Amino acid sequence: MCQLNFGAKVQGNPRDYQLIFAKVKVHYNASEFSSDRPVVLTIGTFDGVHIGHRAVLDLLKKRAQEIQGESVLLTFDPHPRVVLHPDSHNLKLINTIDERKALLADARLDHLVIQPFTESLSRMSPMEYVREIFAEGIRPDAVIVGYDHRFGRNREGSFESLQNLGKVFGFAVEELPAQTLEDTRISSTKVREALLNGDVRQAKKWLSKPYPFHGTVVRGEQLGRRMGYPTANLKPLDEMKLIPGRGAYAAWARIENDATWHASMVNIGVRPTVSATPEIEHIELHFLEGGRQCYNEVISVQFIERLRDEMQFDGLKSLQHQLQQDEQLTRSILQREPIDAP
Repeated sequence: MCQLNFGAKVQGNPRDYQLIFAKVKVHYNASEFSSDRPVVLTIGTFDGVHIGHRAVLDLLKKRAQEIQGESVLLTFDPHPRVVLHPDSHNLKLINTIDERKALLADARLDHLVIQPFTESLSRMSPMEYVREIFAEGIRPDAVIVGYDHRFGRNREGSFESLQNLGKVFGFAVEELPAQTLEDTRISSTKVREALLNGDVRQAKKWLSKPYPFHGTVVRGEQLGRRMGYPTANLKPLDEMKLIPGRGAYAAWARIENDATWHASMVNIGVRPTVSATPEIEHIELHFLEGGRQCYNEVISVQFIERLRDEMQFDGLKSLQHQLQQDEQLTRSILQREPIDAP
């Protein structure tokens, strides 16, 4: 059972992401890309699109404006580690590819090229890589990369070799300032650490937005109903999505295709007080008011603040009392922090 909050509505059109995408042209292969204007290109995963990434994108857009051209970001999907180490990549991403598309579009890029990463691509020599992806695909006038950027088979291509290939194929190569790269690396690491520690508020500062999550509602044990707190049990849409650390959270959430965001509580953990399967981690969401069935539907969540650690209680009455306290705190937090739609 999903509880819908009809007392604290915040409107957000479910087509907002489509409208954002309309501001950036998305291409699903370098061979599909074309432009009648000069092109400035950068390359990277840009997981999180945090403040470090935005500094890179600001430089990209500045260089494009200087030559009255268009900004282009080349990224890869799936992540190279998934293809090269399918059984041992242990990869947890801040953003799914759809979330990344929306965030990069929100950064006001002109084009996003999502190149399929394959084993054959990983075996290309630096020359083959640049010829196929750059010279015969995107055809940039300028490429902005870091001094430590590597590409091609076994990461054989270096910044210097890219400069030389640029002379062969007719594009300039610019090195990103080292400090910009250092800020990017540090921010990526810090965002992940903050999320794993449950510090979603600090993560929001680095991401400039609340941390998003999307999950499908699956049937649970319906224990929450007995305490007056029915929950939607969520299965992540993407198994590689990083889940915040165990604990209770205040969040905004909405059911897919619903225009209204609702005040919510989220619990992540093994439910030590009531679970018959303590080895399994659960993601449970409770909308504060109202309700309807929403099994198999997708719920979008924006984490605002961690309320407390996961705790073990003496019984259901003690747990219910804590949930009542959590609810009061959640209402207070979300009253101060309206949803950042979409």
